[in-house]
Formats: sequence, C-alpha cells, structure tokens
Amino acid sequence: IYYHGTGVDGPWSDNTGSDVAIAHIVETQALAYDSRNTKTFDRVDIAFGPENNNMEAMTVTLTGPSGAGKTTLLKLCYLELAASAGEVTVFGRPAAELGRNDIAMLRRRIGVVHQDCRFLDHLPLAENVALPLATANQPVERHSEELNELLDWVGLRSRKRALPPQLSGGERQRAALARALIMSPDVILADEPTGNLDWEMSLRLLNLLVELNKMGKAILIATHDMNLIRQAKAQVTGRVIRIRNRELEFAGADL
Repeated sequence: IYYHGTGVDGPWSDNTGSDVAIAHIVETQALAYDSRNTKTFDRVDIAFGPENNNMEAMTVTLTGPSGAGKTTLLKLCYLELAASAGEVTVFGRPAAELGRNDIAMLRRRIGVVHQDCRFLDHLPLAENVALPLATANQPVERHSEELNELLDWVGLRSRKRALPPQLSGGERQRAALARALIMSPDVILADEPTGNLDWEMSLRLLNLLVELNKMGKAILIATHDMNLIRQAKAQVTGRVIRIRNRELEFAGADL
C-alpha cells in the first residue's frame, strides 16, 4: 500500500499545499499466518502502488467470505499479530526488526475502524474520540479546536456530550472514524465498517472514507458487502483484492 499526499486542504490533509513524496506504507512477501494449527492463508504477497503513474492516494478494498482471513490480514498490517512465515514491512521497516516502542510509534500513523467499535461507556463521545491523544501523552486541550472540527466533519458535534450507550449504530461508526483520525494518520484500515449499518448509513460512512481518500489518505477497506464495493469503485480509483483459497487475487469486472 502506498500513498501520496495531494496537498489538498481539508480536515486532516497535510495542509502544506505541496506534494508529499510517495511513501511506502505496507508491503508483504510470502506472508502466512497459522492460528491454532489452522492455516488462515498462505504466501500472501501485497505491493500496492500508483497505477499508470497516478500519484494520488489509493483505495484498496479487500473482500472474501467470512473466515477467509480479512481481519487477520489487517491485524498483520497493523502489527497487532505476528506472521508465522514471510515478511511484513510497514513504512519501509521490517516488522521482525521492530521493538515494542517502534511498533507503538508506527501504529500512530495508522487509523483503524472496527466493525464492533468499543468505547468507554462512562465517558462522553468527545472524550472517547480524544483517547488516542491521551494514550500518546498529548494534552487533549491543545487539540480542542481540531477535535471540534473533526466532530463537525462526521456530523457529531451536537452529540459530543452523549454517552456511548445513547448513540445509534451509525453515530458509533462515525465516532470510530473520528477516533481513528484524531492522530492524523497516513492510512485508514476499516474492518467491515458498515457490517452493522443499514444501506443509508453505510453510504454515509463510505462517502466520508472517499472524501478522506481525496484529501490524500490511503484507505484499505475489508468487507464482504459487494454492493458497497461496487459503490466504492464508482467513486474512487483503486483496486479490489479477493481472498480465495488462502491466496489474494485481483478482482476484475466479475464483481
């Protein structure tokens, strides 16, 4: 997965007005992962890059049936899991050579949105969104303006004092996206982000991801929702990757 900052001003773009050089985010070679002696996939090779010298950020959609290994692959890219064979390189650094502090630093450059987003129920929405700042020992009050802009962008500023149990499914997923963005990551990994949403809310979340892509963020979406994939293909340039028989293949016009 590669990205290229476009210099487009907007929420959590680089805001420099100048191009950022192509940056290597994730590459895997002959990747394999075994879980309790059950092989999830074997020899997964990923090297996504600009096609036809298109230097804009890429959107990659990963699909496959339940249990194919989509979530596992994202966790390997995010360094939450360690591969049993092969190599994962994140931002040009081999995962096998990374220490705990190195992994923590690299993870700040990757925002993750889960299907079942979890929040601290006793904290209001705004404080839940700001939790990554506190974890990184950054004073939350210094980012209050950015936080409010972020909540505006996802349409939740009026709900900033609401507790998580008071939020709808769509509000929770948009809050999860806001939390993934608060550290201004280079790439967003979204694992079945619309799995619990109706079609209207799914499109709303997809449109936010598309907007982020156009601001220069690389996006990797794992989903089994073929309608969502077709909608994404209609809006952005990117690739669709299918996990089949423990291998990755590029999906074409058969979607």
